[in-house]
Amino acid sequence: MKLFAALAAAAVFSPVEGGAQPRRPSVAPPQVHAVAPALAQYTDVVLFGDMWEREALSKRDRSLVTVSALVAGGHVDQMRSHMGRALDNGVTPVELSGVITHLAFYAGWPRAMSAVGVANGLLTDRGLTPISPGTEKLPFDPQADAPRAASVQASTGPVAPGLAAYTNEILFEDLWLRTDLTPRDRSVVTLVALIVNGQAEQLPFHLDRALDNGVTRSEVGEMITHLAFYAGWPRAISAVNAVSAVYDTRPE
Repeated sequence: MKLFAALAAAAVFSPVEGGAQPRRPSVAPPQVHAVAPALAQYTDVVLFGDMWEREALSKRDRSLVTVSALVAGGHVDQMRSHMGRALDNGVTPVELSGVITHLAFYAGWPRAMSAVGVANGLLTDRGLTPISPGTEKLPFDPQADAPRAASVQASTGPVAPGLAAYTNEILFEDLWLRTDLTPRDRSVVTLVALIVNGQAEQLPFHLDRALDNGVTRSEVGEMITHLAFYAGWPRAISAVNAVSAVYDTRPE
């Protein structure tokens, strides 16, 4: 009810030239007010006035989720402002680099390369350079990873042996061990990519991995809620259904 009241109050104010000014600076650009004033109100009051202020995720994590969603979805026009917000909210240049690199594998090279161009312009303008974390990797436990690797080989190897090899040797024995993202953040970025691109069938494995890597159920729920605004309600609801199925078989 509070949001309805806030929306009703916002509707009284017109941000267009010659009209009354809103009580707070509008996040929505002037063209949004001109073309879709209701969208401008939802942007200012609901998305940035409420969603971004929810405490279930830190501002830093909301930026990590949002940038990942934009890169995974290939939304180049929206990237620069949110990458800048992410840097302001505590995402480091190294982590931004890590997100883009990780998403090359989970959303495709073309989208990652497009994101590189945006990030390069932003970092250059700010005088920032991602400092490589070096070649040191997190420890790899072949015995613990053996069931996953065997499953990939059994399901993928007969059809696409090269894909099975890259999955085991590059994706899980190299990319997931890089230190430009923590395992927890890498899981967050992966979940975002799967939700944004509607790949709910891939969620169970990576949700289990995310919970093992320290992502909480509360954070998962808030990520899905946040992504309803950035990927659309249908994909968020599909994610809820997939996550619920995992929770039904996994104890708290």
